[in-house]
Amino acid sequence: MLNIFEDWLLNQNLSERLSQSLGFSATIVALLILILLSGWASRRFLLPWLEEAVARSTIKWDDTLVEHFFFKRLAYLVPTVAVYLACDLIYPTASPSGNLFKRITLILFVIISVRVLDAFLQAAHDIYRTHGATKTKPIRGYIQAVTIVVYIMAGIFIVAIATNQSPWGILTVFGGLTAVLILVFKDTLLGFVASIQLSANDMVRVGDWIEMPKYGADGDVVDVSINTIKVRNWDKTIATIPTYALVSDSFKNWRGMTESGGRRIKRALFLDMNSVTFCNEEMLTSFGKIELLKPYLDSKCTEITDYNSEHRGDPGSPLNDRQQTNIGVFRAYIVAYLRNHPKIRQDMTFLVRHLEPTAQGLPMEIYVFSSEQAWAEYEAIQADIFDHILAAVPEFGLRIFQFPSGHDLKGVLHT
Repeated sequence: MLNIFEDWLLNQNLSERLSQSLGFSATIVALLILILLSGWASRRFLLPWLEEAVARSTIKWDDTLVEHFFFKRLAYLVPTVAVYLACDLIYPTASPSGNLFKRITLILFVIISVRVLDAFLQAAHDIYRTHGATKTKPIRGYIQAVTIVVYIMAGIFIVAIATNQSPWGILTVFGGLTAVLILVFKDTLLGFVASIQLSANDMVRVGDWIEMPKYGADGDVVDVSINTIKVRNWDKTIATIPTYALVSDSFKNWRGMTESGGRRIKRALFLDMNSVTFCNEEMLTSFGKIELLKPYLDSKCTEITDYNSEHRGDPGSPLNDRQQTNIGVFRAYIVAYLRNHPKIRQDMTFLVRHLEPTAQGLPMEIYVFSSEQAWAEYEAIQADIFDHILAAVPEFGLRIFQFPSGHDLKGVLHT
């Protein structure tokens, strides 16, 4: 077509140079008009038709494609393809100008195609997130890895088109730069491998509560990507952890606690060992007025009475017979109190035990599980339990051990 137009100009008694200049300018104008017309047609007819078809459909995934501008970016391919095909009609075979425009068009085609694929991948990730599997098998790391590969391949094809070389030859050159690429993309490669391991072994999910003191992380996982894990700490700060660090270093995941339906209460109070003593009749009578202790005292008193009647020893020493101690009765009271507590899980580990005596007294540890897992409710339940137990200690003739304070020393000096 260009030759025909130039020949026509020459027949109009124009110089050859002017005819070529006008012919080249006319082809540029024709290509611009073609771009504008094809772009206008795709946006005026093709794109509205696609969006209307999406609106009429009952499925939801195509709506996600629209939200990520998949069809809008796809429409830009129409003028690109039209211009590429028009180059063969306008310019003669092997024309330098035609080859230049075709290369430019191919580069634009690659760029637009990458944008279309990027929109498709992002939409695919959002569609996947609507399913329940996204919490157990996050794929954001894989999506990012594929996106990186797509952009790298697009860059290789653009260089190959611009230099008129085979892309496989450029890939061979990149193969020789493998060591450099590994150094440049070290964190990305480590993160990609780590994300595969995290997903395959189900080590961490979005929404998990994890602790990693090395990185100042103690809170909920809000994002899992190929390079980083973002954790929203309880003080609302955001801690960023390299993905590979969760594979190479240790961290604590509280998901097991969340799924179990209980949260552990593990705390000890220290009793003054000098306050431990055998129970006399007056103490047992006083303890018998406590409703929670009546079943225990009745059973224990009967057991001890029967045993002592069969193994009668010298009454001169309290050690010759079995007797109850105030600390034993106190421990039984704590058990009964917790057994009747509506917020304590009775089907999980339940211990009230003595630990090894220390210089600070005898530790009595409570090891039970609360049915409430939310932080505020859990702390409130734990505080209520120990408020009650600490107030009950003197009722059993026991004392809590604590180091002397300034008030204690002041009282001693005044006496």
